[in-house]
Amino acid sequence: MPFEVLTMGRTGVDVYPLQTGVGLAEVTSFGKYLGGSPTNVAVAAARYGRTAAVITKTGRDPFGEFVRAALRGYGVDPRFVGTSGVAPTPVTFCEIFPPDDFPLYFYRLPKAPDLDIQPGELDLEAVREAAVFWITGTGLSEEPSRAATLAALEARAKAGTTVFDLDWRPMFWADADQARSSYTEALRHTTVAVGNLDECEIATGEREPYAAAKALLAAGVELAVVKQGPKGVLAMGQDGVAVEVAPVPVHVVNGLGAGDAFGGALCHGLLSRWDTRRTVSFANAAGAIVAGRLACSEAMPTEAEVEQKLQEASYGSVATERKA
Repeated sequence: MPFEVLTMGRTGVDVYPLQTGVGLAEVTSFGKYLGGSPTNVAVAAARYGRTAAVITKTGRDPFGEFVRAALRGYGVDPRFVGTSGVAPTPVTFCEIFPPDDFPLYFYRLPKAPDLDIQPGELDLEAVREAAVFWITGTGLSEEPSRAATLAALEARAKAGTTVFDLDWRPMFWADADQARSSYTEALRHTTVAVGNLDECEIATGEREPYAAAKALLAAGVELAVVKQGPKGVLAMGQDGVAVEVAPVPVHVVNGLGAGDAFGGALCHGLLSRWDTRRTVSFANAAGAIVAGRLACSEAMPTEAEVEQKLQEASYGSVATERKA
């Protein structure tokens, strides 16, 4: 049977300090977790009972075995997790300085295995048949992953829901102009674009939220979702109707997994055929829950937990809708 959510891109191991408010040089103990944004999105979707898989690669090492075992443990099918000899499975460290400073240190050199996905290795039938197909900007940053990502998008031809997580990581690109060119090509093949203000600016040249949303729609998507941090989320469809959702109050522990939780919840809302307001409100609450927890994959909430958070926030009073 086709997967409800199929993601493609980064995977690896997140090594998070168990002490907060200190730099890595002072940390004495760490926790090991499954990581990588599209991997976490698949885990989040599976937490809502969705059938999910991720297209990625690991190195030939014990961390690669950990990735596969962790995916199975979270209910994500690992059948599309390949193995590459270009480098070990990536490891990512972070520092935790709540509420808004979480430096990341990516160990992905000389080349991450998930950037070694070859076009000829793709199961294009699975890509075409998935209800939601999710790709990221990082997957466009190097060859052969760029060619593989674009081949998957072309083969899918906007079937179902095709989501582009703009996922701008400047350390993975030679320059912003190269990224914008690749983003423009990918946007032609996607139905939903999701990004924060920095990512929208890279993709469209626009930073003002409404202008960025309109530019994403003009680039070819049907729904533009612009995350504004403490100002909440803006979503706009081709009809020009914009929904703005205020942030959910949360005591931030680690903000790094919030976007992935948002993504998995967004997939769940789209698959449930909820309206835009409910979908974005649900996704925003899921992100807030994970921001209040230490890990990413392990922290993904259940639907009941998100609904409880929405009730606590009295969410119906903070979502607005207007014609842009």
